[in-house]
Formats: sequence, structure tokens, C-alpha cells
Amino acid sequence: MRKYFITAALIASFAAPAFAATTYYVAENAKTKKCSVTTKKPDGKTYLMVGTPDTYTKKSDATAAMKAAADCMPAPKTTTTTPPPKTTTPPKS
Repeated sequence: MRKYFITAALIASFAAPAFAATTYYVAENAKTKKCSVTTKKPDGKTYLMVGTPDTYTKKSDATAAMKAAADCMPAPKTTTTTPPPKTTTPPKS
């Protein structure tokens, strides 16, 4: 009986990390330039990998890296300011 218990414990110790290991990636859509956190590895064509390290074990770490990555920052909004219209005053005589 003890032999079966030891065997089961060894099998469980090797199998447990494989089931619990979820890897997260920060990926940028090549077309839209928007970033997202995904569990599927980016292919390098449609989605590009962003950041270093390439993989994260926690989704919160990947999300924080995405928010901090320069590639994932939204483009700054350009505001055009229109100068006030020129007013002409009649010359004083």
C-alpha cells in the first residue's frame, strides 16, 4: 500500500505543474495597433509580441506590462487650435 501511495505522490508532483501553468502574452494587433493580453502565443504576423519578458505567469502582471509598454500607449490626441480671427480697427484720425 505504501508503494502505491509513493507512486501516486510522484506522479501527482510531476503532473500538477503542467495543469496549473497558464502562460500569458502581451500581443499587439498588427493592423489596428491595439494591445491585448492573451494565452495564445502571438504568431508574429497578425499579432506581434510586446515587452520583455515575453511570457507572464499571472494575468495581472501581463496587464500591468501592457499598460506600461510604449507600444501599447494610445496615440496622443492632436488638437488643433484655431487662432482668433483678426479684427481690423479703423485708423484713428
